[in-house]
Amino acid sequence: GTAAGGWRIIRTLGHRMVKLQPVHGFAAETTAALIIQGASYYGIPLSTTHVISTSIMGVGAVKRFSGMRWTVVERIIWTWLFTLPASGLIGYVLERTVGAL
Repeated sequence: GTAAGGWRIIRTLGHRMVKLQPVHGFAAETTAALIIQGASYYGIPLSTTHVISTSIMGVGAVKRFSGMRWTVVERIIWTWLFTLPASGLIGYVLERTVGAL
């Protein structure tokens, strides 16, 4: 997700959702790295973009709950919920199209 969305995603997470200081960014990155490492150890697939987003949300909420821009958080969560069925539908259509060849 981050590779495809690039600066737009980074700007949303780092500036629009919550204003982070370097120490808060470090805490979010460390938390995300530990979660990703643990999931990798147990063979659990996950989205690194989702893990980073959630880590930033957590750090921002702990920093100052009222400082979070909840409309941005809500938009991100709706996007996550839309991703799974949309991916399934795209996969189904591609399988039917390519499988018919």
